[in-house]
Amino acid sequence: MCVWERAPSPAPLGRGWERHTETAAGEGARRHTNIDRTPEGLTRHSSPRYIVPIMNRPNAADSGTFMLGGDLPVHRLGYGAMRITGAGVWGPPRDRQGAIDVLRAAIELGVNLIDTAESYGPHVSEELIAEALHPYKKDLVIATKGGFDRSGPGKWEMNCRPERLREELDGSLRRLKLDRIDLYQLHRIDDKVPEADQFAVLSDAQRAGKIRHIGLSEVTIEQIERARKHFNVVSVQNRYNLADREWEPVLDYCERENIAFIPWYPLQVGKLAKGKEGVALAWLLKRSPVILPIPGTSNLKHLEENVAAASIKLSDAEFRAIA
Repeated sequence: MCVWERAPSPAPLGRGWERHTETAAGEGARRHTNIDRTPEGLTRHSSPRYIVPIMNRPNAADSGTFMLGGDLPVHRLGYGAMRITGAGVWGPPRDRQGAIDVLRAAIELGVNLIDTAESYGPHVSEELIAEALHPYKKDLVIATKGGFDRSGPGKWEMNCRPERLREELDGSLRRLKLDRIDLYQLHRIDDKVPEADQFAVLSDAQRAGKIRHIGLSEVTIEQIERARKHFNVVSVQNRYNLADREWEPVLDYCERENIAFIPWYPLQVGKLAKGKEGVALAWLLKRSPVILPIPGTSNLKHLEENVAAASIKLSDAEFRAIA
């Protein structure tokens, strides 16, 4: 396992200076150095922002591949971008550059599925993803969600009125700098709004070319089947982990129907000892071929530890013992 090192932040730019970043590889490491220039050609080098060893790094590709919607190959171990916001999933992160570093490092570690939402911040997570990663790699799939209003830290209120869903979708397209979102998920089905009205917004947006694939979150089998009368449901994002398997019947349904099951809060370790989050992720990967865990973190070391779970292969006996 490699070690991430964080260098001091670069000095602020003075008037007339422009900052460029150069990347060099050598001696088993990749070094990102800021080079500041003025129009007159003066230069100065600041300390590397971080050093990423490139030998023996974990890779999300080791988790295997799932064909999302039948046409989007993604590595099964993804990244959840909720934790790159402030406390209570509200406002900007304490370390903005650190959040950008984590997003870029996730791509370097083979992650090509990033899950976010309009409500994370709100807006902050989507904006940071675009700032860090745009223009995007061709194989990167960004999944986002709509359906919640936010009024403060830790405060969430469902709002799936059609006009609000349209507003959220257009905002996500703008913030993510995309013409079409590969996977757009209804964050919840709002019981205060007719289901058919909520589904119609998504199917209309898909026909208009704003959405490629549609997913749902925190839903029952019956709700999935009703939604499938309006559009093809390619993913379901329900809470599921070693300690909480309330949605096991939904997972089994998704496996039968080849629908991606994206478990949120995947790092709960159950009866495993603390510090065994990697084993908990490996258990999820073995539990079903349609499971796509999206562990989130704002810490480079934790990111690497999570991705390392892709290479943990549990035996059948180990899987049963953990379960």
